[in-house]
Amino acid sequence: MAASCCGVKRQKVSPPTTCCNGSVVHPNQSNGTNGVKKHYVVTAEMCLFCFDVLFKHLHNSEPPPAPNFTNDAYPIFVTWKIAPNRRLRGCIGTFNANHLHDGLREYAITSALKDNRFPPVTRDELPRLLCSVSLLTHFEEAANYLDWEVGVHGIKIEFYNEKGNKRTATYLPEVASEQGWDKIQTIDTLLQKGGYKSAITPDFRKTIRLIRYRSEKVTISYADYIGQKNKMLHNGHV
Repeated sequence: MAASCCGVKRQKVSPPTTCCNGSVVHPNQSNGTNGVKKHYVVTAEMCLFCFDVLFKHLHNSEPPPAPNFTNDAYPIFVTWKIAPNRRLRGCIGTFNANHLHDGLREYAITSALKDNRFPPVTRDELPRLLCSVSLLTHFEEAANYLDWEVGVHGIKIEFYNEKGNKRTATYLPEVASEQGWDKIQTIDTLLQKGGYKSAITPDFRKTIRLIRYRSEKVTISYADYIGQKNKMLHNGHV
């Protein structure tokens, strides 16, 4: 089953989800509660790897070797945006846990070239791209459609459209706050993007099944990628 942050999509990779999310740099280590350092699985190296995969694909080169970061399994989203206004250029992921090495390799290409809302990313666009990797965590069944927090939780909704077909759609955690939406606005836009065309009533909202979740996210630019590659070349690692 495929769903979308911006509506339901039907992709051929399994099972993909397209989304539109923001570009917030998330450090690998940050202060948690009581000043305790909180460890994040997501790292900048994951974005560097996605850039490497896309770069080599667009230049018809051999794919990069397996990276050194963890190969644990997580639900994954890869997002591409383009400077100067950070316009969304493609975003596809999955709610199924994928081993990171193969998952990022797959979705780096799929999100850049097969998000059917956009034309495929071109080689000429590479220098203006930003890449974000989001790992989804802490999935919870919500008590109702309001049982989540803006700016904290991503949400995945399931609902039945006018024809009685089950549809799903999702927003990553940063979407609502970036758009300045409250909970009702977020739910209603997500329903509309998911293909619901009728008037949205309080009673209909109560029929929604909502899953809330959190994410770890990191973003880097193409300049970061090239800088890191040059550093590795200088040190004899490439």
